Amino acid sequence: MTQTSTTAMYPSWIENATLRLMLRKMWDLRMGVIGGVVIFCLIVTAIFAPWIAPHDPFKQNIMKRLVPPVWMEEGTWKYPLGTDHLGRDSLSRIVYGSRVSLVVGVSAVVLMVFIGVFLGLLAGFYGGKIDSVISFMVNCMMGFPFILLAMSLVAVLGPSLQNIIIALGVTGWPVFTRVTRIETMKLREQEFVLAARSLAFTTRRIIGRHLLPNLMPSLLVLSTVEVARAIIRESLLSFLGLGIQPPTPSWGMMLAEGRDYMLMEWWLAAFPGFAIFLSALGINLLGDALRDLVDPHLRKS
Repeated sequence: MTQTSTTAMYPSWIENATLRLMLRKMWDLRMGVIGGVVIFCLIVTAIFAPWIAPHDPFKQNIMKRLVPPVWMEEGTWKYPLGTDHLGRDSLSRIVYGSRVSLVVGVSAVVLMVFIGVFLGLLAGFYGGKIDSVISFMVNCMMGFPFILLAMSLVAVLGPSLQNIIIALGVTGWPVFTRVTRIETMKLREQEFVLAARSLAFTTRRIIGRHLLPNLMPSLLVLSTVEVARAIIRESLLSFLGLGIQPPTPSWGMMLAEGRDYMLMEWWLAAFPGFAIFLSALGINLLGDALRDLVDPHLRKS
């Protein structure tokens, strides 16, 4: 009876329990797979932008300004997503804008991880006054409005790709410090860390071989989510005129350029806005899937 039920539920080629479990997990994480596909396409687009973009994103043609998308009246396949107020191809600028978003997002998160994990390890492992000082710094940073601090840094350093990365990294590290501190405080009381201390292992060896490897899953998930936030924040700064400067294509700057034409030429702001939304959504979906994989409390049996 049991065999008949199992055969009816699964085809003959899926009788292995391990294979069924893998297929079920893949189905449970299907949204993460979709997010991974979106991010893969974004990375491919950024790498092969010169071959994907149909036109030079910097070339202006006033005679072709404000051409509508191809599916609208007067649209043309030569400019599938239309042109902007200077006659530049919108699709080409969106494709090249993906490079800016990925570079800023990934680079800013690397800087956040470097600062935040270092301070979090110090606070969580040593505790005492070091923990108090670092926790006070984190609370001050978390209580200060991000946009005001980032704008101040960019205004002082000057708007450029490098300075945007520095501004986002310097203002975003507290979340990594908090997570690292809490996880380190839990791990330092574990038996394997106590055993390493009893064997007189150096602090560097304990942190490098015992703490960091156990912190990697949480940091990986957090980093994935923070990349999406960094992309959105870069777009916000570019929209305010404090990010990437013209004529370099940037999704946030394209939004700012299109806001004056939103009532009539809506596509100027809609397409870069959708690119930001799609990228952030894909990264968040992938981050949620990674969290489900690495967190034992969220794993489904």
